[in-house]
Amino acid sequence: MTTDTGTAAAIAAELDRVLPPGRVLAGLAYEQSRRLWNGAIDHAPALIVRPYTRDEVRVAVLAARHHDLPLSVRGGGHDWAGRALRQDGLVIDLSGMTHVIVDPGNRIATVQGGATAGDVIDAAQAHGLSAATGTVGEVGMAGLTLGGGYGPLIGRYGLALDNLLGAEVVLADGRLVTASRSREAELYWALRGGGGNFGVVTSMSLRLHPVSDVLGGLIVYPWSDAARVWTLLDDILADAPDQLTVQTGMLAGPDGCPTVFLAPVWCGDAAPGERAIRPLRSLGTPLSVHVALTSYAGLLSQFDAHAVAGRHYAVRTRSVGRFTPEVIGALCTAGEHQTSRYSGVAVHHFHGAATRVPLGSTAFGVRTPHRMIEIVAAWQPDDDKTAHLAWADRVAAELAPHALRGGYPNMLGPDDHDQIAHAYGSNAARLRAAKKHFDPDGIFSAIALPR
Repeated sequence: MTTDTGTAAAIAAELDRVLPPGRVLAGLAYEQSRRLWNGAIDHAPALIVRPYTRDEVRVAVLAARHHDLPLSVRGGGHDWAGRALRQDGLVIDLSGMTHVIVDPGNRIATVQGGATAGDVIDAAQAHGLSAATGTVGEVGMAGLTLGGGYGPLIGRYGLALDNLLGAEVVLADGRLVTASRSREAELYWALRGGGGNFGVVTSMSLRLHPVSDVLGGLIVYPWSDAARVWTLLDDILADAPDQLTVQTGMLAGPDGCPTVFLAPVWCGDAAPGERAIRPLRSLGTPLSVHVALTSYAGLLSQFDAHAVAGRHYAVRTRSVGRFTPEVIGALCTAGEHQTSRYSGVAVHHFHGAATRVPLGSTAFGVRTPHRMIEIVAAWQPDDDKTAHLAWADRVAAELAPHALRGGYPNMLGPDDHDQIAHAYGSNAARLRAAKKHFDPDGIFSAIALPR
């Protein structure tokens, strides 16, 4: 569907009459809103509305329904596939709704739909508390949470979605509902893993934890040690206590050549943490070791230099049970054939508390211990994308025979049909039924759902 300029202008004028000034974006504000983390995305919505209240969100949703406009929601803008911006559609830009209110006594944060993980952590840290987040502070907290949320505290406190206590949601028909364990329980179930496919989440209640400082940082090994490091790391990860979560992978060093990194995080008393992390320093001959007590906010900034906004990105994902020789071989081949110094591989450690949540209690599709592999091709805007896309596809294909069925929904692209079909496991049928009930006309489309 293509929305002509005259129709878009008429709808904009209609919205301007019922919304406060400046809510319908134009000029520079419009251009800035349609720029996402992934600079390869160049979608041009017909309209972008930036609401500041839930009632303004309702107006925007109903306008899209009335005029039969495709609808999307822009939170943090970090979805690599650009699904936050519907071409020729109406975009609800939640960047005006970023307030975070912390109830330190009950350890709960009330988080508006446009807040980033960094916004939540900054508010919580003032009270010696933290939320379960991902690994990058600029990522939108709602999108991360609704689709999963692998992060540094996963072993101790589970996925981000495991800490979602409730959500305020504007549904496709304009109704505002609250979903929690006791109210709209089926919607609450679907939101925890099914993504933003059921409505606009205008605010969430998140469980906080008494975490201020953590023991963490980076250990970097030369690429020549890669196979040895991952072979020895495998048993360490399999036996890791809840307090220790270790991300690993491949990043380019200062000379542009690949290196192996370990990003351990110990959430607990420092002395046993030092002992637990010590073996990670001797898996080979490290190039550098920087592990120390740090604030959780500081921890989330350590990958900022590798996730620069405006570069062009494409992401593939596979999940594996262990670092088998075949998996290690595929990862080593990825480094040997790396096409860009900006590309990398991140392997997330799913264990501990996240594995003890019953599979059917949320829509998330896998609760067995595993390693989620994020294959990130990145290149400069003036570079030809062909080789970089081929690299990411090749790495994913080489891992496929050794991977679990499905994949991490937050990272799957809209064309990853085979993986999407299995991404939710035995929860797929129930999730499809929830979609049909809460959004029967398919107004909302965020992360991919099984057909």
